[in-house]
Amino acid sequence: MGKKMNNELNNKQIYSEFANKLLSKRELHACNSSLKRESIELLNELIDFLFPHFSSKIYYSAKDVIAKLQLLERNVISLLKIVSDNPDTEIEKSANKFISKIPVVHDMLWADGEAIYQGDPAAESIDEVILAYPGFMAILIYRLAHELYKLDVSIIPRILTEHAHQITGIDIHPGADIDSPFFIDHGTGIVIGETTKIGRNVKIYQGVTLGALSVEKSLSHVKRHPTIQDDVIIYSQAVILGGETIIGKNSVIGGNAWITQSIPPNSIVYSKSEVKVRSNEQYFDAMEFVI
Repeated sequence: MGKKMNNELNNKQIYSEFANKLLSKRELHACNSSLKRESIELLNELIDFLFPHFSSKIYYSAKDVIAKLQLLERNVISLLKIVSDNPDTEIEKSANKFISKIPVVHDMLWADGEAIYQGDPAAESIDEVILAYPGFMAILIYRLAHELYKLDVSIIPRILTEHAHQITGIDIHPGADIDSPFFIDHGTGIVIGETTKIGRNVKIYQGVTLGALSVEKSLSHVKRHPTIQDDVIIYSQAVILGGETIIGKNSVIGGNAWITQSIPPNSIVYSKSEVKVRSNEQYFDAMEFVI
């Protein structure tokens, strides 16, 4: 009986300490519970506006489009107020700058879609690319998040790109600087780090990592990720690391390559491996089956 009472007393003490710790953390890290939901709702509203493929809304005149832009600006202001302590005038200025970039982002995305369509023999139309290609969706969300990132908006850009990561399997940090057109083929498992810089007409396949050589916190404001110049193709599972690593224009990086140094323009880089093919009727030594 005594042991049982001691256990109950110990549990009460543990629970009490846990409760106080939990309450402290909840107070210190309180966040508007609707932030993630409202961020994704705004994202979907922007996607519906930019591409009729995702919306039943019909715009009949330029006046309708301008009215929608004004509504979007008001919605952006409401969202930014959740994460910003800036005066309303500063928040409104940021929202206006973001909305003013929408025409440029729209043109870049159509160029991205066209590049994917022209570069993939399996694509039957640009509409198929927009509707069905995860690479295009990841680029779409990245470009919107990137504009918010450049305005020093807190948290929301990462919410958007992590949403893209969840639905496409492609992880692009909103801080990456990616020119247009940009082509992601297949895409699953691609990782593009925060300080990556990518030029025009770059094509990347599944599993590619553009990462950092070191993940020390002290390097948070240093260029840690590679620069990929124009017209580069990077095949599946290649890993390119380091802020001083530059892949020269018009180069081809083969699958499974591991690169931590700069590559001159017009280069071909590949990882050499040996593949043996034998008949299954041949005798195999027992050692070949050791696991």
